[in-house]
Amino acid sequence: MKRDFLTVLDLSKEETEDLLNRAIKMKSSQGMSGCPLIGKSIGLLFDKASTRTRISFQTGIYQLGAQAIYINANELQLGRGETIEDTARVLSRYLSAIVIRTYSHETIERFAKEATIPVINGLTDLHHPCQALADMMTILEKKGRLEGIKMAYVGDGNNVANSLIEASSLTGIHLTLACPDGYGPDRTIYERAASINADIRVMSSPEEAVRDADVVYTDVWVSMGQEGEASMREEVFREYQVNRRLLSLARPDAIVMHCLPAHRGKEITDDVIDSSQSVVFDQAENRLHTQKALLEMIVR
Repeated sequence: MKRDFLTVLDLSKEETEDLLNRAIKMKSSQGMSGCPLIGKSIGLLFDKASTRTRISFQTGIYQLGAQAIYINANELQLGRGETIEDTARVLSRYLSAIVIRTYSHETIERFAKEATIPVINGLTDLHHPCQALADMMTILEKKGRLEGIKMAYVGDGNNVANSLIEASSLTGIHLTLACPDGYGPDRTIYERAASINADIRVMSSPEEAVRDADVVYTDVWVSMGQEGEASMREEVFREYQVNRRLLSLARPDAIVMHCLPAHRGKEITDDVIDSSQSVVFDQAENRLHTQKALLEMIVR
């Protein structure tokens, strides 16, 4: 039976642990993981621009022995009225799996319902699960554990925040999100995590969230598709900048994370993102390794 990866919770706790351990092993072998996917073709269907998602998947697919086929959604018949469902049925006849990076989460759900191949969420407006896997791997590398780690997320309760909630609920991380009123994470995702007794809190104070944290995480204030709200959002989030003053409230050995791209001088300052506490480029590299482990797990 085919496996999809549309949200972090499509994996169990045990599968997540196995995947992270496999990714660490793949990283230590410097890209040499054999060719378990030789002869397969994996599509990359992107509605949104990308640096890390596209290049890490293309590289990982090649290292696993398969070929990556990049598909610009604007160049498909989707742009001329073909349905998502028909596109899913057709591409399933050609490909062994597909990675989709799009806007509405409903789009990827509709595609996955009709596809007979694994569908992987490369990003939607509601979830960014591949990023969360890389985040968990990075924390595990730097801190040696996930259970009991205190992580503070400061900023917009966006797709990254939603996937961090789910990943934390699986791994035992204590996650506190500091978001302005009205900009918190998806309520349904938060309530689902709370229902399984995960230690997830949402508040408005960045200082309270960051105090004694092991990990301080932030993301852009203006996501793709929100450019028209940029001025208003920058005013709302002005007090949510991760800077030296805020970071000083965390543990002395706290690490700083950002999923990139960063808008330097807005959600994070240069002296923080370029500091010895920053692990953002390790975090970016780990997209490659966790996605390889994911592909190996679900593509047959």
